[in-house]
Amino acid sequence: MNQNPFRYFKTSPEIIQLAVMMYVRFPLSLRNVEDLLHERGIDICHETVRHWVDRFGTYFAHKIRRRRSEAMRQSPQWRWHLDEVLVKIRGQTHYLWRAVDHEGEVLESFVTKTRDKASALRFVRKAMKRYGNPKVVVTDRCHSYRAAMKEIWNARRQECGRHLNNRAENSHLPFRRRERAMSRFRRMRSLQKFASTHSSVYNHFNHQRNIESRARFKSLRDAALLEWRELLAA
Repeated sequence: MNQNPFRYFKTSPEIIQLAVMMYVRFPLSLRNVEDLLHERGIDICHETVRHWVDRFGTYFAHKIRRRRSEAMRQSPQWRWHLDEVLVKIRGQTHYLWRAVDHEGEVLESFVTKTRDKASALRFVRKAMKRYGNPKVVVTDRCHSYRAAMKEIWNARRQECGRHLNNRAENSHLPFRRRERAMSRFRRMRSLQKFASTHSSVYNHFNHQRNIESRARFKSLRDAALLEWRELLAA
């Protein structure tokens, strides 16, 4: 039997889960979360929120990925959009590689110090190991993608174009908002950890309200919130 991960914490798991969701899902600072919880009668320090996110962010993200993995394996992965984001860590440029499917779901996030063939190959292989081989891979004109695709005999499935990769470009916006609220990252490991957590939580609550009716969107939002709360009992 698995041990309770909250066994050493005096605060209830529901409050911890609420704090983690508020910080990861919305572009809020640690002190913003502290103030919002204070309005609800919960008196904690912003450093406590930081500790909760660091301790339980990956825990909730893993549960979300495990629940969604079966459904994603059953649906055909016919188009991926690959792109990278430049992130500064203590003045040095790092690259956050991201794979997005045709519906805007963030499949994989991977941080490297370089943007060469070896980094692109590691990223593509990591995504394919978890989600299989897509029918079409849309990228920008970065030569590292072409070299990586040739290495895994997948070059004929690659598509490049000026506006073809807008799906990946738009998926960067929520992460950029979180990056500004967090005043950037200080370690490569913390960037990788938070990017994976943020992508899972964002996928869980993202329902494309611009293409859904109001009634449909409200039902999807309620279902996502109910499923989020059920993660504690899973």
